[in-house]
Amino acid sequence: MTDPVQSAPDELRGRILGVWPEAAVTVNRVGEVVWTVAPDQLFTVMKTLRDDPRFHFEQLIDVTAVDYLTYGEEDWVTESSTQTGFSRAVTRDPVTDRATRADRPAGRFAVVYHLLSLSENWRLRLKVFTNADAVPEIPSVVPLYASANWFEREVFDLFGILFVGHPDLRRILTDYGFIGHPFRKDFPLSGEVEVRYDPEAGRVVYEPVSIVPRQLVPRVIRHDARYAEPAPQPPPEDHA
Repeated sequence: MTDPVQSAPDELRGRILGVWPEAAVTVNRVGEVVWTVAPDQLFTVMKTLRDDPRFHFEQLIDVTAVDYLTYGEEDWVTESSTQTGFSRAVTRDPVTDRATRADRPAGRFAVVYHLLSLSENWRLRLKVFTNADAVPEIPSVVPLYASANWFEREVFDLFGILFVGHPDLRRILTDYGFIGHPFRKDFPLSGEVEVRYDPEAGRVVYEPVSIVPRQLVPRVIRHDARYAEPAPQPPPEDHA
């Protein structure tokens, strides 16, 4: 039974530390238990979380990923508007005035697993960074949770992360012949190819995209007098 004096997230964190004393597990500001796990420990950790009676995480409810390529970087460092707009919105020159956060992760890709314990009424978020950025790989957990089959295919399709041991790792959302992975931060907004019907060929053809990539950012005046605090008014004079 969970100690009624102790919150459920703290109780779960304590049980995790009881099994893995060196675990990087925290409770964030909204009461979510977050645990960053090494890739080579993922399968063993998730098997224990599923089978150990201290946890009872019977259900994997979601698998997603995060691309930290531009995490914490500011493209538009300005406090005023201009008459010519922002040149980077058109030419997209290399940014030299980016402000990088101190908590930026060392790796680029992280896979995130959301586990649910129905018997304990607990939720746990597991975060696993891939070993490499060029060819990101991570062990598949399909042998533990059947629901991971389509989840991992979706992450592979959108982020290009390979799940080693997956029984059928194919694209699941994008079209046949799709180039690239659209949820990566460096994927162009206009895509890589465009589709049209060719009446001469009598079929749909794929061609390099003809749209010029353009990042549209409106001119913004951050300090607008219309939204300034009204000046204090003097008290009315007493004519009595």
